[in-house]
Amino acid sequence: MDRIDLTVEVPPVTAADLCLPPPSEGSAEVAARVAAAREAQGERARAAGNGAPRLNNRAEGAWLETITALDAPAKALMARAAEAGALTARGWTRTLRLARTIADLEGAVAVRRVHVAEALIYRRIGPGVEGVADARVRVYGL
Repeated sequence: MDRIDLTVEVPPVTAADLCLPPPSEGSAEVAARVAAAREAQGERARAAGNGAPRLNNRAEGAWLETITALDAPAKALMARAAEAGALTARGWTRTLRLARTIADLEGAVAVRRVHVAEALIYRRIGPGVEGVADARVRVYGL
């Protein structure tokens, strides 16, 4: 599982689900956000020069630390996840990449705790790690 970046549980559709209004964001809007996020990643790499990887999924080492630049609450959440045994070194890197991408999709310049929390949820880490509940509310509406 450590080599898989995202896991998303998709429950069966119920009759109640079918009665819900359509999502507020359609496919075209999502595609535009993805294109804008990819453009932001490319622009960041062009500005850095030095052969920086164009997309977040290739970022590592000092470049990854530079583009994520976690604030204290985000670092604390990552540390709690690692201390709980939920993150290996590979998992740490993949979580940072995913958090940066989530921030890009939101149009955020900085990677904040909520982005890290959401990334941990998608990495299937969270129930035992304090601080992930706010992202669970944001992502799943719980």
